[in-house]
Amino acid sequence: MRPWVYHSWLFPRDPQFLGKACVVLELYQRRWQGVPLGPKDYVLSVDEKSQLQILPRLHATRPPIPQHVGQVEFEYDRLGTLTYQAALDVHRGIVIGQIQPTNCIATFNQLVPLVMNQPPYDTAERVFWLVDNGSSHYPTTFPARLAGLDKRAIAVHLPFHASWLNQIELYFSILTRKALTPHDLNAAEMVQRILGFEKRFNAAAQPFNWRFTADDLQQRMKALTLALP
Repeated sequence: MRPWVYHSWLFPRDPQFLGKACVVLELYQRRWQGVPLGPKDYVLSVDEKSQLQILPRLHATRPPIPQHVGQVEFEYDRLGTLTYQAALDVHRGIVIGQIQPTNCIATFNQLVPLVMNQPPYDTAERVFWLVDNGSSHYPTTFPARLAGLDKRAIAVHLPFHASWLNQIELYFSILTRKALTPHDLNAAEMVQRILGFEKRFNAAAQPFNWRFTADDLQQRMKALTLALP
């Protein structure tokens, strides 16, 4: 027995979980309402990495050298937070992002023209924005607001408590491990590090090999339902 080892879990609580999730998974397979997407249709996985704490260390971090690991000062200054709002093109692997002092409706709205006014989205017929249910893109208000900013943009919401379905989370995880660890940056360094990583990521961009389909989810949900007492 290893009582200190555990796995967390969360059973789907959204009554429309399967329907919402299948829409997202179908878009990953380039299908919308049962019809294949056209060549000028794009799918964006969009979210924000908020509360990025600015924690410069009191002494400079020492890089690893032969026979010794790197050393990071224990003490730090708290100098506020930043937010990284980004859109991942699911089928191209390209990321478009911006750094903001906070995450809110006003700052998230600025991401829309940043994306939609550059190629190839400036000539797109439809651009699907996959988002979770956060306050800056809440289901009851965001679809109309997004359409008002650009009529070609279509909001698609994930089920509640299902951020694992949003591919942008994979990119955020890579960013954290590759560019933001250890956490020892001031504000200017953090902005430079994040946007620099985004540029490098795009230079070698490839879409994630997402293989979990709507059919897979339906089979999984059926098995879970049969397993319930």
